[in-house]
Amino acid sequence: MSADNDFPNLGGGRIDTDRPFRSVNIAVLTVSDSRTRETDTSGDILARRIEAAGHHVAAREIIRDDVEHIRNVVKNWVGSGNVDAIVSTGGTGITGRDVTPEAIEPLLHKRIEGFSTIFHMLSYQTVGLSTLQSRALAGIIDGVFIFCLPGSNGAVKDGWDKVIRWQLDSRHGPCNMVELMPRLKEV
Repeated sequence: MSADNDFPNLGGGRIDTDRPFRSVNIAVLTVSDSRTRETDTSGDILARRIEAAGHHVAAREIIRDDVEHIRNVVKNWVGSGNVDAIVSTGGTGITGRDVTPEAIEPLLHKRIEGFSTIFHMLSYQTVGLSTLQSRALAGIIDGVFIFCLPGSNGAVKDGWDKVIRWQLDSRHGPCNMVELMPRLKEV
């Protein structure tokens, strides 16, 4: 196996250049009562990084902190057949208006427990104990991965750059989530 990059902070994972790269269709959802297309810096960061990694931004929306609205957008994307993964930013805090986990959790067929743990470990290195104020989560909805990140630019960078990017890279080893996509709907 040849490797062009080692990631000691991610348990020694590496990119295997002998494996083919598979582009993934990723939808970006910004959950915010105050952001607009012009001020959605976190969504912009995600979209740029997704495309720079060789993936396709299949859809992008900015919606308010509303459980039913969040669920409807996510269900539409999942049902479209054109989205392999969703990355959301915002609404994972602990204030009264932060409702992304409440909207997403009931839709999950499987929760990816380790994502929150790893995200908080990495976030702690950046923001210290303030990471406690995030309820980042991930899971699978009808064969589509969903990752819910906090709304700050730093959280988006930590989540994408240090975790999601590598798990959505088909060359990442020893394993990655892309190689599991054909099997997510197995019974």
